[in-house]
Amino acid sequence: MSVKDRVIAIIAEQAMLEPSDVTMDSTLEDLGIDSLGLVESIFAIEEEFDISVPFNANEPGESDFDISSVATIVAGIEKLIAEQKT
Repeated sequence: MSVKDRVIAIIAEQAMLEPSDVTMDSTLEDLGIDSLGLVESIFAIEEEFDISVPFNANEPGESDFDISSVATIVAGIEKLIAEQKT
C-alpha cells in the first residue's frame, strides 16, 4: 500500500467513512474530523510510519505541518519519510 493509501485509510477510519469517500481535495472539516480526531489521526500516522509529525495540537496554525487538505497531509508525510531516510 502506498503512503497515500495508508494515510487515506487512517483518516477514513477517524472519520468513520470508507476510504473511497476520502479524496485528496477533502479537508478534515469536510470529513467531519474535529480537533480530537485530528490529534488521533496524527498519532495513528506517526505510529504507522514511525515518524514524528511536527504538529502542535494546542496551536495548529503555528505548526510547520500543513493540514489544510488530505493532499497536503500526504505530501507532508512523504516529505517526513524521505527526510528520515537520509
